Amino acid sequence: MVNKYKARVIAFYLPQYHPTPENDKFWGKGFTEWTNVAKAKPLFKGHHQPHIPADLGFYDLRMPEVREEQAKLAAEAGVEAFCYWHYWFGNGKQFLQKIFDEVVESGKPDFPFCVGWANHSWNNKNWVNTPSKERDFYIAKQTYPGEEDHEAHFYSLLAAFQDRRYIKVDGKLLFYIFAPKDLPKVSEFMSQWNELAKKEGLPGFFFVGLQESGMGVPINEVWQVLKRGLKHRTFDFFQDAKEQFDILRKAGFDGINSRGLHLAHYRYSGNKYISLIKNVLNRGLKHILKREPFQKYDYERVGMLMFTDEDKKKDVFPTIIPNWDRSPRAGKKAVVWYNYRPKYFKRQVKLALEYIKDKPEQHRILFLMAWNEWGEGNYMEPDLEYGHEYIKALQEALAED
Repeated sequence: MVNKYKARVIAFYLPQYHPTPENDKFWGKGFTEWTNVAKAKPLFKGHHQPHIPADLGFYDLRMPEVREEQAKLAAEAGVEAFCYWHYWFGNGKQFLQKIFDEVVESGKPDFPFCVGWANHSWNNKNWVNTPSKERDFYIAKQTYPGEEDHEAHFYSLLAAFQDRRYIKVDGKLLFYIFAPKDLPKVSEFMSQWNELAKKEGLPGFFFVGLQESGMGVPINEVWQVLKRGLKHRTFDFFQDAKEQFDILRKAGFDGINSRGLHLAHYRYSGNKYISLIKNVLNRGLKHILKREPFQKYDYERVGMLMFTDEDKKKDVFPTIIPNWDRSPRAGKKAVVWYNYRPKYFKRQVKLALEYIKDKPEQHRILFLMAWNEWGEGNYMEPDLEYGHEYIKALQEALAED
C-alpha cells in the first residue's frame, strides 16, 4: 500500500439516518438520529447545541448521491477507509444492514471500507433523550448461539470480504470487534472465521479489538473491589493499559484499538483517585436528584490526554476524536467536551502521529471516532459552525512535515 499521508486513518461510520421498522416501532414513525440531533439544547453557558449539518443537510442515507459525497469529503480529509458499524445479534438478526448491503452490491462509492461488529445489546438507555414513555427494556439483545451462527454471520458478509475495496493489514482483511471480551470463546471464533476464509480463498483476517486504555474499574464494581481490598489488603482500582491489552493479545487479536476517553477524564482531574471519588459522588447525586449530573471537560485540555506509551506498540492503534458530546442522545446525563476547535483537533492528531511514527507503514493506523456520529458530537462532516474546517485540519495534520 502506498499512502501519501503519515497515517492510515479509518473512520467509524454509522449506517443510520434513514427510517427503519425497529426505530419506527420503539421511537415513533420516521425516527432517525436526526430526531435527537435537531432537538438538542444547551446544558450550560457556552455549550453549543444543536449542531446543524451544512453541505449534506439532514440527509437520508438511502440516497446513493449522499454516500458519494461523503466519500469525496472523506478522501479530501485524508481518510483511507470507512469502518461501517455492523449489527449482528445472533440467529441471523440484524439491524441497519440495508445501507452497507447497497454499498457492497452497487460497488459505489468507490471508497475503501472494512466492517466493525458492534456486538452490544440495544436498549432504551442508548436513546434516553427520546419520547418513549417506557424505560429499561431491550430492543435487541446481543446473543452468541455458537459455531453455526458464527458461520452464518461469516457468510452474510462474504460478498463484502471478497470486494476489492475491503482494506487489509499485512495482507489480511481487517475485521473490528467492538466488545471483544464479551464474545465467548473469542479465540475459537477467530480460528473458525480464518478457516472459513481459507475455504473461500480469502487471505484470512486481521482481527482488531477495542479496549479503553486505563479505564480501570467500572463504577458499579467499586464496592466489590473494596471488599476484595479489605480482605487482601490491596486496592488496585486502576489496571494499566498494558495489562488490559495483554488480555486481547493472549486471546489472539492481531491489533488493539486503544480508546483513551476514560483515561483522559481521569487525567483531566489531576489524580485518578480524585476522579474515582468524583464518580462515586456523582453516583450518589444520581439517586438524590433522580438523574445523573452531566460532566463537562475542556477539549483544549482533555483532547491531549488520550494517549499512552502502549500506543507506540506495533499492534496498538490509537483513537482520534474531533469532539464528544452525547447530549443529543442523553440529555442531562451526557458527558460533554466543550471549547472544541478545529485547531485543537489538529493538535491532537499531530500528537497521535508522534505515537505511531516509528511503526511499519501498514500499522500506522489511527481510528477516527467518527465520520458521522452526530448524536455523540463526534463527526467530521461540515456543519454550520465550522464548515470544512475539521476536514482541513485533519488533512493538514496528516500532510505537514
